[in-house]
Amino acid sequence: MTDADTSGRAVETFSNRGQWVTRVADEPEMSQSFSSRDEAVEAGERLAARLGTTHRVVESEPEGTITDQETTDAAAPRASRGGERELPDTTDDDGVPVENPSG
Repeated sequence: MTDADTSGRAVETFSNRGQWVTRVADEPEMSQSFSSRDEAVEAGERLAARLGTTHRVVESEPEGTITDQETTDAAAPRASRGGERELPDTTDDDGVPVENPSG
């Protein structure tokens, strides 16, 4: 085992809800998601080589389509990035753009 292996920077590729993810433990900014296993494995190998560490592929059965955590149609609608507050209209009743309210 190399020093890089013991530092916890090993690269791992695994299946997660229909996507393949390549990540470095404790470094979420280095995580990447892919729709195919082959793409994720190649990216994981390149990342491990760049970091000078190992790459481990966690084998699993395909899970089907890519999903998010909400799996039911009855799930509550997601809030906009502005929270519960509605954004101002950008057009008037005739479809003409209104003055930009944010300046």
